[in-house]
Formats: sequence, structure tokens, C-alpha cells
Amino acid sequence: MQETIDFYVDILGFTCLANETEWGWAMVKKEDVEVMFSIPNEHIPFDQATFTGSFYINRDNVDECWKALNYRAKVCYPIEDFDYGMREFAIYDNNGYLLQFGKQLSEEE
Repeated sequence: MQETIDFYVDILGFTCLANETEWGWAMVKKEDVEVMFSIPNEHIPFDQATFTGSFYINRDNVDECWKALNYRAKVCYPIEDFDYGMREFAIYDNNGYLLQFGKQLSEEE
């Protein structure tokens, strides 16, 4: 849990609001985004973090985010414009979860 908190605070710039490791959860916040992390309760076997899918984060300043993060985290794919109208990139967090950052392209771009 502490490694996850450290990644989101030190790499992504979140602030830790709560670190209740004895209860198995923590919460971080950046601007108007809050993320709560928790480990499964005792009814679910837990050896390592697991998740399928990705977290998609819409940002108007996606280019600034790319410049700040591309050398601080493992990159899945670099920033680029996609045919479906998004400018985006993706990194992995410390647990291997895919974090995609993007913004919708305007008609002029």
C-alpha cells in the first residue's frame, strides 16, 4: 500500500488524504480527483494487485502531463493523436495498472 501511495504522491503529484494501512485502505487527491485504494477483505485471496482494464484520465493539459511523467514512469505508449479524435499517452503505475491520459482534439488540430 505504501508503495502505491508513494507512486501517486511522488510521481503523479497527488496528496495523501488518508493512510489507514491497518484497515487496508488509503486515499489520495489531486485537484478534483480522489482515488481510494484498498486491499480485498479476508474473503478474497490477495497475493498481488490485479485489475483488468485501464483508468482513463481526461486532461486539458495532456502535453504538460506527458512532459512531466514520461521519464518518471514506465511508458506503455507515447503521446500521439489518434484517428478517434483523442490526443493521449499511457503509463503504468507501480502495480502495473494502465493509466491513460488524454484530451479530445478540436476540429482545428
